[in-house]
Amino acid sequence: MILDSDVLIEILQSNLRTSRWVAAQASTGETLRYSPVSRAEIGAGMRAGEEEVVAALFAGLVPVTIDATTGDLAGQRLRRYRRSHALELGDALIGASVLQHGERLATFNRRHYPGITQLASPDR
Repeated sequence: MILDSDVLIEILQSNLRTSRWVAAQASTGETLRYSPVSRAEIGAGMRAGEEEVVAALFAGLVPVTIDATTGDLAGQRLRRYRRSHALELGDALIGASVLQHGERLATFNRRHYPGITQLASPDR
């Protein structure tokens, strides 16, 4: 399962419901992954003093690879959904990774991922 940036942010903000839901997924043997896009988004919004907590979060997760195939799929998603769904590059890349790797995506923002049926919505 790939954890979207919004889920990771909820964990960093100590949202217990989200953290428990993610822990329950891990307890079933689910591999928890993240996109480098999420790492960039979180890094861009990180405040001074949060570096260790953010590093610890990512240390417990497995990154997905973004490669040429991911780029091709993201480009297809942008062509199809940019105007109709205001799809942006970051979400196009995350959605492409979900499709490429056959993963589920944990997100609170279903509207950012049109056409993707493998979505999981944790509780807030």
